This record gives sequence, C-alpha cells and structure tokens, in this order.
Amino acid sequence: MDTKSLEMFAVVVRQGSFAAAARDQNVDPSSVSRVIAALEAELDVRLFQRTTRQLTLTEAGSLYFERIEPLLEEIRHARDAAAEASSQVKGTLRVTASNSFGLKRILPLIPAFAAQYPDLTVDLMLTDTVVDLLAERIDIAIRLGMLTDSNMVAQLLMQTRYRVVASPAYLGKYGAPKKPEHVGHHNCLLFPIAGYRSLWIFRNRKGVLSEVPVHGKLLVTNALGLQQCALAGMGLTLLPVWLVEEDILAGKLVDVFPQWEVSATNFNSAAWLVYPTRSYVPLKVRVFIDFLKARLNG
Repeated sequence: MDTKSLEMFAVVVRQGSFAAAARDQNVDPSSVSRVIAALEAELDVRLFQRTTRQLTLTEAGSLYFERIEPLLEEIRHARDAAAEASSQVKGTLRVTASNSFGLKRILPLIPAFAAQYPDLTVDLMLTDTVVDLLAERIDIAIRLGMLTDSNMVAQLLMQTRYRVVASPAYLGKYGAPKKPEHVGHHNCLLFPIAGYRSLWIFRNRKGVLSEVPVHGKLLVTNALGLQQCALAGMGLTLLPVWLVEEDILAGKLVDVFPQWEVSATNFNSAAWLVYPTRSYVPLKVRVFIDFLKARLNG
C-alpha cells in the first residue's frame, strides 16, 4: 500500500464524491474509482456506501479515516521538513482570504512573492465563507474581525480601522452630515452582518461613544460592492481604511468624519494570519507570514 492511495481516499472523504475528488486532483474519475476499489480489496473492507445520489463512509471507512488522517498530515510535514533541509522554499502553498481583502491587499503582492520564491506554487482561494483549514488542506488563512476558532493558531497581521465615506457628488447633492447623529437622515449603504446594518458606533477624541442608528435602501454582501456604490454617489457607507484610503487620497471619496473613530461592532478589529498548528510550521508558511507582515504591517 502506497501513500498515494491513502491520500486519494482522504481527498474523496473531504470532497464527498469521486467526481469532486477527481476535479480536485485533476485526474479522471475512473482512476479515482480504481484507486478506491484497489484499496478496499487490499484491506478486505468496504470503505464507502455508494448510491446513485450519495457517497457515504461505512463504519469501517470512518474508523480508517480517523486513523490515517493524522498520519498523512505527519507524512506531509516530514516531506516539507526534508525539503527544508536544503533551505529551498518549494511545494504548494494553499492560502485563503476574503474576496475583498484578497483582491485588494493580497493578490497585488503575489507577483513579488512568486518572483522571490520561484519554486513555490501558490493556490489562493478567495471566498467569504469561513473555510475549514484541515478539511481543505489550507496552509494559512487571512481572516478579518474577531476570531472564534480557538483550535487554530493566530498572528496579528494588521489593525483595521473604518471610515464613513461618500462621494463628492453625493455630498454636493445632499449635504455632508455635521455630526454623527445626522447620519440617520442619510441613505446609508449597508452590509449584512450584525450591527453593521442597523447601528454605527462613533468615538471622539475623549473616548466618548455615540451609537447612531443607520438606515438605507441598499444592502450589499461584499465590501468591494459597497465601495463601487459609494463611488457612484449612492450614499454614505462604512468601509475599512485598507479599502478606501486610495480613493480618499485621490478625492474620489470623502472621509466624512475625520475627527472621529468609527466602527460597526468594536474598535479592536484586525486582520489575522491563521494556521492549523504551532507544533510544525512549514518553511513555505513562515516565509509567507514574514512577507505579508513586512508589507502590510509597516
């Protein structure tokens, strides 16, 4: 039995079907089926229950997966460690980030990273879904806001600040709010998370908080979409500085309350580097962490 058969079995379990596993591994589905059939024959057990609509693990298959998954992880770590003995950064680095942060802040840095480490392949998964790092074999995630998974290791990448912005055209037509409480009289472009769509929090230089109800006729599920709507003069919106600072400097958007700190939830928001374990951090992950920190945490 070779490890490739075990790795293919694990991919089928994670992907949930032979077809999905074949797409993930860029092979023909029939080859996946042959590998699993050979593995079942060698073990003399049935690993999957197959129907026309569903593929599920048998009890034996579930027990087998529980035992081999940590072994496969250790094999991958051993492979990486052996490669690192020559101080060569190579292999495949799997990264995930949100669509907005990934497109705006991570993707522009990838060409320089690729040039610095030409033997390393980067798989960048941009999604607003919180990805299971272990199930998807992700090496590192960039996550925004408050962290909830205590089983992961997290390093601070950068603090996140927010600004209330609007286009000069919108402010010229409807006037600029002079005080935070005036925001309630304006059309606000909203984001569908708790707090963001109903209440914005302002903090003055003395630390005094003001909670301001907000209302609007447009709700967008993506920060880049909110940015585009603000640029089009559709209303006020609350967006992170990393997304709108260039527009503010170029005069395309106006920082409506430069003397106030603003948030939709709290004032401790940040971008985090998250990875599965601290017991062994591959060289490819360490160099990526150092690369991002040098460019985004300056």
